[in-house]
Amino acid sequence: MFFLKKKEIPLTELFTDTFVDIHSHLLPGIDDGAKDLNHSVELIRKMSSYGIKNFITTPHVLGDVYPNSSSLIKEKLKEVQQALINNGLNDINISAAAEYMMDEQFVALLKNDDILTLKDNFILVEMSYFNAPFNLYDILFEIQLKGYKPVLAHPERYNFYHNNFESYYKLKKAGCLFQLNLLSLTEQYGKGVKKTADKLLKNNLYDFVGTDTHHHNHLKLLKSLGTVKVKKNIDKLIGNNSKFKQ
Repeated sequence: MFFLKKKEIPLTELFTDTFVDIHSHLLPGIDDGAKDLNHSVELIRKMSSYGIKNFITTPHVLGDVYPNSSSLIKEKLKEVQQALINNGLNDINISAAAEYMMDEQFVALLKNDDILTLKDNFILVEMSYFNAPFNLYDILFEIQLKGYKPVLAHPERYNFYHNNFESYYKLKKAGCLFQLNLLSLTEQYGKGVKKTADKLLKNNLYDFVGTDTHHHNHLKLLKSLGTVKVKKNIDKLIGNNSKFKQ
């Protein structure tokens, strides 16, 4: 039996000059991403070698676990921007927003308009992997009432929706945009997540993509996406991300 080898391409063909990675954890020491400033620079340098030059990095804002304020995020961003200059990485464009857990604390931030957007009025939001908030649709309504557009991070990773695919259409109808984690196209998060990601792609339910990079292991896995098939499947989404270019 013969197996056809996947036709590989360099990641620089996948990630265009205008591509913006809208989901990553590259600010030092404030969540489960980059551990320190050197780690931040190393991750960005590696991603730059893949062709990714534009970043809107998104540290977690998650209750008492990662209670990151907007001012702290901006402060850490400045540290990274200066470190990149110091290391000669002058072709990198990096700004910061946040990945907001849709919980009570987020609702309070929303009421106070204390929100860091990806660009314009787009907000990156997430849910618990165990269950959706009981008032999920109320929160989505409040987000839009405030004039924002919710971008749901990695919808394929919410296992409680895997056997209820109609829920994804309900979320879209409620005004939710979907961001695919690129590593969900590998088996990084399990076969169930990959299968759901493939189905969401097939049904054209995604709007954007993101790497959700936390560490070097993620970047090693990212290399496996350099194939003609993957490029064909996500080319449109890669193009969509260009709207976030500063």
